[in-house]
Amino acid sequence: MPKKKHFSAGRVPLILFLCQMISALDVPLDSKLLGDLVQPPTITQQSPKDYIIDPRENIVIQCEAKGRPPPSFSWTRNGTHFDIDKDPLVTMKPGSGTLVINILSEGKAETYEGVYQCTARNERGAAISNNIVVRPSRSPLWTKERLEPITLRNGQSLVLPCRPPIGLPPAIIFWMDNSFQRLPQSERVSQGLNGDLYFSNVLPEDTREDYICYARFNHTQTIQQKQPISLKVISVDELNDTIAANLSDTEFYGAKPSKERPPTFLTPEGNESLKEELRGNVLSLECIAEGLPTPVIYWIKEDGTLPVNRTFYRNFKKTLQITQVSEADSGNYQCIAKNTLGAVHHTISVTVKAAPYWISAPQNLVLSPGENGTLICRANGNPKPRIGWLTNGVPVEIAPDDPSRKIDGDTIMFSNVQERSSAVYQCNASNEYGYLLANAFVNVLAEPPRILTSANILYQVIANRPALLDCAFFGSPLPTIEWFKGTKGRALHEDIYVLHDNGTLEIPVAQKDSAGTYTCVARNKLGMAKNEVHLEIKDPTRIIKQPEYAVVQRGSKVSFECKVKHDDTLIPTIMWLKDNGELPNDERFSVDKDHLVVTDVSDDDGGTYTCAANTTLDSVSASAGLRVVAPTPTPAPIYDVPNPPFDLELTNQLDKSVQLTWTPGDDNNSPITKFIIEYEDAMHEAGIWHHQAEVSGTQTTAQLTLSPYVNYSFRVMAENSIGRSVPSEASEQYLTKAAEPDQNPTSVEGIGTEPDNLVITWKPLNGFQSNGPGLQYKVSWRQKDGDDEWTSVVVANVSKYIVSGTPTFVPYLIKVQALNDVGFAPEPAAVMGHSGEDLPMVAPGNVRVNVVNSTLAEVHWDPVPLKSVRGHLQGYRIYYWKAQSSSKRNRRHIEKKILTFQGSKTHGMLPGLQPYSHYTLNVRVVNGKGEGPASTDRAFHTPEGVPSAPSSLKIVNPTLDSLTLEWDPPSHPNGVLTEYTLRYQPINSTHELGPLVDLKIPANKTRWTLKHLNFSTRYKFYFYAQTSVGSGSQITEEAITTVDEGKMAGILPPDVGAGKAMASRQVDIATQGWFIGLMCAVALLILILLIVCFIRRNKGGKYPVKEKEDAHADPEIQPMKEDDGTFGEYSDAEDHKPLKKGSRTPSDRTVKKEDSDDSLVDYGEGVNGQFNEDGSFIGQYSGKKEKEPAEGNESSEAPSPVNAMNSFV
Repeated sequence: MPKKKHFSAGRVPLILFLCQMISALDVPLDSKLLGDLVQPPTITQQSPKDYIIDPRENIVIQCEAKGRPPPSFSWTRNGTHFDIDKDPLVTMKPGSGTLVINILSEGKAETYEGVYQCTARNERGAAISNNIVVRPSRSPLWTKERLEPITLRNGQSLVLPCRPPIGLPPAIIFWMDNSFQRLPQSERVSQGLNGDLYFSNVLPEDTREDYICYARFNHTQTIQQKQPISLKVISVDELNDTIAANLSDTEFYGAKPSKERPPTFLTPEGNESLKEELRGNVLSLECIAEGLPTPVIYWIKEDGTLPVNRTFYRNFKKTLQITQVSEADSGNYQCIAKNTLGAVHHTISVTVKAAPYWISAPQNLVLSPGENGTLICRANGNPKPRIGWLTNGVPVEIAPDDPSRKIDGDTIMFSNVQERSSAVYQCNASNEYGYLLANAFVNVLAEPPRILTSANILYQVIANRPALLDCAFFGSPLPTIEWFKGTKGRALHEDIYVLHDNGTLEIPVAQKDSAGTYTCVARNKLGMAKNEVHLEIKDPTRIIKQPEYAVVQRGSKVSFECKVKHDDTLIPTIMWLKDNGELPNDERFSVDKDHLVVTDVSDDDGGTYTCAANTTLDSVSASAGLRVVAPTPTPAPIYDVPNPPFDLELTNQLDKSVQLTWTPGDDNNSPITKFIIEYEDAMHEAGIWHHQAEVSGTQTTAQLTLSPYVNYSFRVMAENSIGRSVPSEASEQYLTKAAEPDQNPTSVEGIGTEPDNLVITWKPLNGFQSNGPGLQYKVSWRQKDGDDEWTSVVVANVSKYIVSGTPTFVPYLIKVQALNDVGFAPEPAAVMGHSGEDLPMVAPGNVRVNVVNSTLAEVHWDPVPLKSVRGHLQGYRIYYWKAQSSSKRNRRHIEKKILTFQGSKTHGMLPGLQPYSHYTLNVRVVNGKGEGPASTDRAFHTPEGVPSAPSSLKIVNPTLDSLTLEWDPPSHPNGVLTEYTLRYQPINSTHELGPLVDLKIPANKTRWTLKHLNFSTRYKFYFYAQTSVGSGSQITEEAITTVDEGKMAGILPPDVGAGKAMASRQVDIATQGWFIGLMCAVALLILILLIVCFIRRNKGGKYPVKEKEDAHADPEIQPMKEDDGTFGEYSDAEDHKPLKKGSRTPSDRTVKKEDSDDSLVDYGEGVNGQFNEDGSFIGQYSGKKEKEPAEGNESSEAPSPVNAMNSFV
């Protein structure tokens, strides 16, 4: 009876089997099948190179090896033979090379320190172990020392040294107190890599007498302790008291408190340091800084970034660690210590060296007589390792010569080997940081094929899952493996099957027709062997009726149904679980064939119930929840979406159709209106479901149209008026037969990327559209306007093909046709493309320029011949630049401007030109490749235009009857300036404009003085330049002539863009005593007048301001001169106070706070009252407030108290 072998759903046997591939590199030591085969020794186990032993235990040095015949073992110690028979304490384990040195009864571990090497030898050669350096571990005590107490000021830095004894292996350092509690660490206090304890600054809470450094030696499980260190941190007051009490007892560092200070590094020292690390180790860089406040550490790598997944920060970012360091991690690393007072940097230059590591270690060779082979030993390191060869443990230079062997550096080549060529070769790769030693044997055997897999194994596999059929083999030379199905079948090929190197045959998707007998045949030149195995395909186990979620009342009964469909030859086991555990041991729970029944339900029965069905090949499960509620009245019917369909079956399986049948689920009180069918293509788009068809809610069968070479699975959803159900379980898989493609690629294009090529691109078919394996494309092309035959090439499943050597920009007809292993798709339609473009050859001719006006020109040109374009005509491009300024007559470089005109246009407009300028232009034709040659440069001039406004206008040196104007010429004259025009007019006290005066000024002037003006009068000026074309933009300004020379002068703020007028001489009389007395009298008089005004207003009348103004109708009869008896002589720029409480504006237009906050506003009713230029007050003293329009660009002269008094008297 054949042996049975099963594959579970988890595919674990597949993974394990493929990992255990048998090749010609080793001889399988199967005593029953290959007991007569010989094999050189192979070291299988050995002690580490650096072997640290525990001196309290016996020494065991391992050396295990395999080979046939079994190898014998010998040892060397410190390079000489180690005779274990002469030492009664040393024994070798039977059948092994492992040494056991009994030092517990007598002897010392130090006696057996040294370098050991094991040799395993048989008739086919000798293998050697690594050099094993044996050293006993050491945990020495601390040297005794007297530690003085330490007293520090608050804020000072401190380093408590540990200096542990040197042990083997090095100790692990940590700091604790007398209670064996670890000392707390932070950004301020931390332990360095050397074990010292660093304080960036000390605090009073650091005071303690038991700072103890401990060294733990893990190998001997011992802990050594340093003497406790006492630290006292005192404040300034405590320090002074201590000094006064006992000045000489303790060393102090000064009586002043530690001030805040920028960081400095405690370790490492200086600005730079070096660090060397070996490849593969952990690179640890450390920076610890002191400072107050406590510094924060940052890390960067100069000219690079820190590796994301290998960088770690330790010890509050004071230590940077990079794991698995490699040569790429070499470079400069910078640590930055920073606090609020500054920062300090330290650069660590890291060099990564490397002990030797394998690139290609030598592999065992099994050859037959007369064959050739190669041993390759390649290693890398920094510095580059040296490669040395040994044969049977002896350097190859002094080993017996072998004519079949030739050594070339890291390679040994064997040719025409014979049985005497069998040996074990050792490759030694070494540099100053270490070495690698690898054994590889050459075993010359002549063996016919042997099948190692047992005969007539029966494999049982669930349908639509992979099947793996074993055929382990051996032979020398290496046999070839073929598989056959049935007695007269042909050899199986890798279109449907997968043939693994270890002889295993894999059927990716096993179908019913995959069942049968399979024969594995192994052949080499010495013979042939075969073995038969058998495959059975079983139907999958399915739960066709799943348990459903239930809500039941306490004390009632609940039933869960679980119907299982399975292969007739498999016997399932049904198990019920509650919350993934066994059912309660309670008679209320009963299980029959398909049901779980729970009676007298209690609250504890709520949970998740699972039905699990298991066979020897697969298992399935389904779960449902149970919720227990209190008894309630009978609820109304529940309307919900349907339950999913179940029990899906495929029948009438044809090449392009199949019939799907299902059983509807519960409609949940709402009739099912339709069923939706979806499919999954497990071969091309596993896990993605597509819409297949819809049928009415009364049907339970559908005839489905299929596509070739698709591994179909189907699922069904039901829909009612409430909604759509969840999908059903997937049906069994059905793989349709392959067929030729029924469509061709889309989006076919032909566009050249170079002048001599044609790039043909297309949108390839997806796996579903391929209709079969081996999807390829037939690409065809020919010139459109020629009589050439079609040129065709078949390419793989790509989306582009490049045709080289084509003429420039020639139309081509292109076709792309799909094909697979079955045949071709229908003949495709031809599309047109073009080969690559080249730069145009000809420049546009007959370029003409018509200057339209001073800023616009029109350009005309003749088109180039289309053949000379050598590509798609995109348009014409005009380059133009200003080459000379006609006004300044000086040449300077101006950046060229570009205008592009699309298509075949032969003219275009150039806007935005500079008037009165010299321009040059040329025209070029443009295609998809770029620009053609430029036409001959064509020069043209633009006529004059109107100038821009003068750059500036200032009024300086105002006097009683004159003002001086200064200006800068226009920044853009746009021609030759002919003259300037100045227009000005006076502005009276009511802001009315007087008569306008025009004045022509020669173009070469930049300064002009106006005389015979009225004193104390505001003037507005309009100023612009002219060319022969016309007038340019104007600039405006306002200014005032002075009241009396030496007394008052000022300028009102100008309009937007105007400059400031300068005030003339000013006399400060505000500090004169007589002036202060006069001002007090004026203030008193004004106060009396205001009181009278308020009294009259309260009686219903108004103060006759108008009458007072009429009494002084002509301000010219009241000149402010020193000899007319008025107060004009006391007028001062500081006396012109705006009517705003508490401020005044001095002549330099800055606002200053004055000693006195008096103003007429204080006596009025708001800020609306104002004085005219002649000193009269505007507004009536009624309750009404009026606001004048804001003059954003103007301001009136600030009135003085003298003028105010004149208007009221």
